[in-house]
Amino acid sequence: MALNPAAERIAAAVGRVLLGKDEPIRLALACMLARGHLLIEDLPGMGKTTFAHALAAALGLAYTRVQFTSDLLPADILGARIYEPGKQQFRLHPGPVFTQLLLADEINRSSPKTQSALLEAMEEHQVSIDGETHRLPEPFFVIATQNPLHQAGTYPLPESQLDRFLMQLSLGFPDAGTERRLLEGLNPRATLTTLEAVVSPGEWADLQACVPGIHASASVLDYVQRLVDFSRHSGRFQWGLSPRAAVGLVQTARAWALLHARTHLLPEDVQAVLAPVVSHRLRQQMRGGGPADPARTLLEHVDVLG
Repeated sequence: MALNPAAERIAAAVGRVLLGKDEPIRLALACMLARGHLLIEDLPGMGKTTFAHALAAALGLAYTRVQFTSDLLPADILGARIYEPGKQQFRLHPGPVFTQLLLADEINRSSPKTQSALLEAMEEHQVSIDGETHRLPEPFFVIATQNPLHQAGTYPLPESQLDRFLMQLSLGFPDAGTERRLLEGLNPRATLTTLEAVVSPGEWADLQACVPGIHASASVLDYVQRLVDFSRHSGRFQWGLSPRAAVGLVQTARAWALLHARTHLLPEDVQAVLAPVVSHRLRQQMRGGGPADPARTLLEHVDVLG
């Protein structure tokens, strides 16, 4: 399926680093076009950190990586006001959150208190330090990686934190052809060191500004509302999707349509982004046991035509 020319350049650039992962790259771009934050859950060594760095490089964004550990404190992320005796005043020493793309690496290895330090930044693009509010640079994105919860030393993200991630992706193992190229000596990180921005800040801002203009017909919005209503009232989930999730689903579907050079929304666009938008919100809510696949449950029980 043909992409928007600017999106094609970005996807191709990132694809030179993250080999054989066209679908996750497109989904990540849709997430960022919709001004959302991205959570990547996978085993160590799958390329999560490299993926985030490649996205920042291709988009020309200021990039900061924070390694989350059990002893990390909120001030280590946000910064602090420190007294300077020579000037007899307090001065803000900004933390790594003052960037355009923040990589929160292994976010679930830190305590819930430290995880919650990002809530205001993710929702309002600002942070409060000692009673003063400070705006963050624009655009501002958080890409967080986490290891599966069965691994040692991990803390589950609370529902309020999960809901602020517009999308969750998993990269998975490479295909046989890609892995063979890696075994033969191909080094994607070497490509990353030479990766340059393929869109200007203005071009990226223009793309983002186009997302709300993608037309969503009444019938498509009816379909989204039936999906959301099923999650809340079918009895299969504890409380269902939040209004934030519902709005995010439409915005991400609009971004997906824009990526594919369309000016209107199709039910297929909603279906394409449904799993990464809703699964991390609903997986722990499923009732009845068995394999947790919330998106499939919604798709199987909610008709497109009503």
